[in-house]
Amino acid sequence: MKKLRKTYVLKLYVAGNTPNSVRALKTLKDILEQEFEGVYALKVIDVLKSPQLAEEDKILATPTLSKILPPPVRKIIGDLSDRERVLIGLDLLYEELSEEDIEE
Repeated sequence: MKKLRKTYVLKLYVAGNTPNSVRALKTLKDILEQEFEGVYALKVIDVLKSPQLAEEDKILATPTLSKILPPPVRKIIGDLSDRERVLIGLDLLYEELSEEDIEE
């Protein structure tokens, strides 16, 4: 029987097409394709086009990645170039270590 995997719901807040925004989106997509194997939903929000969404979610800087599900909600600010920091922020690195420990 295949193990059920969590579905991740993520929002990436960017400010237009700036180099940091483009880098954050590319890095995030690379991580998602490698680590999540399609078990995610990503919404990219341009705060210049939808400032009310950023205000509602209390986004003060861009780019910001917000993990909505599974709880707890987590936010990572920056261009997401630190892969380990992103994985820890998404609770992925911890889960991988835990699963390896259990299998041994």
